[in-house]
Amino acid sequence: MGKRALADREAPKIDSRTRPLREVVIDAGDGPLELDRLIHERTRLGVLSALAVNRSLSFKELKQLVRVTDGNLSVHARKLEEAGYVSCTKSFSGRLPKTEFRLTAAGRRALERYLDHMEALIRLTRES
Repeated sequence: MGKRALADREAPKIDSRTRPLREVVIDAGDGPLELDRLIHERTRLGVLSALAVNRSLSFKELKQLVRVTDGNLSVHARKLEEAGYVSCTKSFSGRLPKTEFRLTAAGRRALERYLDHMEALIRLTRES
């Protein structure tokens, strides 16, 4: 669903049940749209956002941009890779290992959906 498709509809409604934000369901006319819990986590959202505006990033560059430890980045990047949202290429530069990350087409679509949902939630909140 593109940004325009969601913007052309009337303001979506939040499910009447009270839930934590990570479980918010938005009704945008075609039925409920749940936030992608995999993306909603701060570090993974940061990784996807950084990759969305860069063709590729090395492990070191991504770690600096997202401001996490090696271990945290490894765990979150693996979850995104398992979901098919990012691709990881490992190689060597001389004797030094090099890990490069790229956003996949599926990852870009998932991020766009997530951003559409968040924009709808923000719009609804401001209109209330």
